[in-house]
Amino acid sequence: MTAGRPAPLGATFDGDGVNFAVFSENATRMQLCLFTPDGQTETDRLDLPERDGDVWHGYVSGMRPGQRYGLRAHGPYRPDEGHRFNHHKLLIDPYAKRLTGHPAWNDALMGYTVGAKQQDLSFDTRDSAPYMPKSVVEDPAFTWGGDTRPEVLTEEAVIYEAHVKGLTRLHPKAEPPGTFLAMASDPMLEHYTKLGVTSIELLPIQAFVNDGFLEEKGLTNYWGYQTLGYFAPDPRYLSEGKINEFQQMVARLHSAGLEVILDVVYNHTCEGNEMGPTLAFRGLDNAAYYRLADDRRYYINDTGTGNTLNVDNPMVLRMVMDSLRYWVQEMHVDGFRFDLCSTLGRTDTGFDRGAAFFDAIRQDPVLTQVKLIAEPWDIGPGGYQLGAFPPPFLEWNDKYRDGVRRFWRRDPGRAPDLAERLTGSATQFDHSGRPATASVNFLTAHDGFVLHDIVSYNEKHNEANGEDNRDGHSNNYSDNMGVEGETSDKRVNEDRARRKRALMTTLFLSQGTPMILAGDEIGNSQMGNNNAYAQDSEISWIDWSRADEDFLRFVQRIIAFRKDQPILRQKRFLHSRERMIDGMEDLFWRRPDGKPMEPSDWNDPGLQTLCVEMRTASGTPPYGATATAIFAVFNAGDAIEVAIPDPGTGTWSKHIDSADPEGEIAPVENGSIEVGRESVSVFVLEGEE
Repeated sequence: MTAGRPAPLGATFDGDGVNFAVFSENATRMQLCLFTPDGQTETDRLDLPERDGDVWHGYVSGMRPGQRYGLRAHGPYRPDEGHRFNHHKLLIDPYAKRLTGHPAWNDALMGYTVGAKQQDLSFDTRDSAPYMPKSVVEDPAFTWGGDTRPEVLTEEAVIYEAHVKGLTRLHPKAEPPGTFLAMASDPMLEHYTKLGVTSIELLPIQAFVNDGFLEEKGLTNYWGYQTLGYFAPDPRYLSEGKINEFQQMVARLHSAGLEVILDVVYNHTCEGNEMGPTLAFRGLDNAAYYRLADDRRYYINDTGTGNTLNVDNPMVLRMVMDSLRYWVQEMHVDGFRFDLCSTLGRTDTGFDRGAAFFDAIRQDPVLTQVKLIAEPWDIGPGGYQLGAFPPPFLEWNDKYRDGVRRFWRRDPGRAPDLAERLTGSATQFDHSGRPATASVNFLTAHDGFVLHDIVSYNEKHNEANGEDNRDGHSNNYSDNMGVEGETSDKRVNEDRARRKRALMTTLFLSQGTPMILAGDEIGNSQMGNNNAYAQDSEISWIDWSRADEDFLRFVQRIIAFRKDQPILRQKRFLHSRERMIDGMEDLFWRRPDGKPMEPSDWNDPGLQTLCVEMRTASGTPPYGATATAIFAVFNAGDAIEVAIPDPGTGTWSKHIDSADPEGEIAPVENGSIEVGRESVSVFVLEGEE
């Protein structure tokens, strides 16, 4: 081994050998451990010979990709001071581009002696290598050919949140099931494109662990929010263990015009609190990688998982930024959804939209070219920050989810909130030059009830999680329509189908960026489980054999309608401003009798019908004279007669009626029309001069 270079960090193959570089501010010695090809036998233990600042490095001539390795860090074991070095524990390289598998849970993985008095202050001398996956030297070079990013404009995006295994495990033709390759197989590409989505958002695919407490119950970490390696794709989604399978998936999705967005977890790691295992970051430099409490023995837990990553440390922030750039530049992904993103913006004085993490991303020439989506909350102090993130971040809008569900559940007084959600949630987002598309509108996501269960269950049914149904949200704003769970009652099933169509239509008529959960479009159910994080089972896998083809056709239709109507995809907020083209306002709220809404109408808790006319926000119409306005009626009550606005020189035509999913486009012959119960009707003004 020779000195090598301090950059780049990780294991880098240069054609002649491999350079290793590892950050640790407080270590006193850093060792590289080499293993046989099967990863079972440690063959060499080499000291990294140089330290440049806080980076330890060395170069091994003649080494090739495929070499299995790990790290051992020497230093003080003084938990009360925040230091938990234990060279008996083999560590994952935080920059490893591939891992051989997952930890096999054993007490030897702990830096302390399990069962000792004041356990985490004790020191364990067992070697953890037999139970640890190994890092693998990789050359990520890939022949991308003519791969080009779809670069979908945000105002044209339709996001499809999916789990790699859950989406493909039971699909009859996606091969090999449960893998990256299945995600981009021909039948899946056909499904995405026919559905009309533009961007596939994958639940965490960076290497993650199966929690020991779940394995003890016969469960697993299904969702993946326990990251072990920020550069390595999780081995469980690789059919042959090669990282180019992920690259092949991206290339195939790109060829179909589809973006790839990754759900990433940079707020915490899989190592938990002081009672957790020593797998990587804790052993390399606990005091640098984690935010510690005033009593340095303990961790700040703003994430609810036991620890919080310390992105205030410049080298930890560098790791996050290097990881993000790696997935963009080497793996060609098109964006990121940041789990518990409030944590990444929290400083000693609270949440700061000018925190180091946000500033680093906003000045980065690579990352400013991709989509950035924040989950705008965590459980820490001041953790709920919906609308507070800086541009160009988009944000998951839970107020949209809850507001729309409650309106269609007929909760009293919900019409004003629905109006707010239909027009982009301006109260939260119309500031700092942010567009209406900053609001990611969704009815469902991986966390909570799926769409079919919203209309099928009043209560959560999480017994399979082994927590006596105590886990998961209890307030789901759902309605079982008279029967809890599946039923053969024709009326109940028709009512459920009707409400699902109304909900989905509302989503695609709203200003903002729509997101749907994979499986909702075919009526998939999780049998009332609203917290399926541990269910790698039929509960979470999408059952394609029971696909609701009628509902699928309707969802395809409503997505296509949105794409055909730029009025629904404007970046500017609609605020009843006068349009430059004709002096008319861009937004009108009307009562069913056609008169303008008055304050007394908005304050009526029994208001269940909302009528809105939307027009282009400014300038000339975006598409000739074929349509200049849309009139939509959202009726959560009984059937009602609704006055149609004066069409002037044009003609109103009904394009969508969620109560009549197969209905044809038809002109409105007179000044009023009946809108069915619990339905949405949409009219387009055509031919106006």
